[in-house]
Amino acid sequence: MNNRVAVITGASSGIGLSTAKLLAARGAKVALLARRKEVLDYAVNEIRAAGGEALALAVDVTDQASVEAAAAAVESAYGPANLVFNNAGVMLPGAIEACETDAWEHQIDLNVTGVMRVISAFVPQLVRSAEQGATVDLINTSSIAAQNIYPYFAVYSGTKAYVSHLSRHLRAELGPKDIRVSLIEPGITETELQGHWTFQGAKDWFAGAAQSMELLQPQDVAEVVAFLAAQPKHVNLQQVVVMPTKQAT
Repeated sequence: MNNRVAVITGASSGIGLSTAKLLAARGAKVALLARRKEVLDYAVNEIRAAGGEALALAVDVTDQASVEAAAAAVESAYGPANLVFNNAGVMLPGAIEACETDAWEHQIDLNVTGVMRVISAFVPQLVRSAEQGATVDLINTSSIAAQNIYPYFAVYSGTKAYVSHLSRHLRAELGPKDIRVSLIEPGITETELQGHWTFQGAKDWFAGAAQSMELLQPQDVAEVVAFLAAQPKHVNLQQVVVMPTKQAT
């Protein structure tokens, strides 16, 4: 990870935070992006105390100006990014007949349009880094929900299917520019996302899953991100599905 400038969205908790700490421990300069600045500051202090290099940037990926300002701040501090982990997202299950349009719009704006805002702000830096000879990665967080069928997760699953298919197209477009594009589709992972749920059916389903299997932890997915980024420059793992051993679908 030496000479890597890593940008991680959704870095205040869960997979994003674990990935930031892991990449910094392995030598990357890491920019942590999320809305909760005080949480980011605490994480950055931990990283620096352990000998790493990190920067906290309060960012709302639903605001284009906010994302562009963060991109400028990263380049000013560290030079152009050469690893972007596009990880911010939200999961709000619910019965489709409830017509919870606010929840639908929030998931689409964060999981789809937010992903695109990050891409638009940072791909120019990735292109410049590749032109300078760096190893360059764009890694998008999708979900096993992009492939499988889960009642009450229709909108969330649709947003993640978008991310997965987008990533395949981006690989065709950016690969010739020496930019690797990968997507990670985790299975059931224990993060803060479940704390936002209000739909009882989903809560019951998750509680049952947690009793029947050992769930993935954020650190498990962080290790996958680090593995992808550590491959030789000419090697691009396009898609990684990582599941709890006991999760069938």
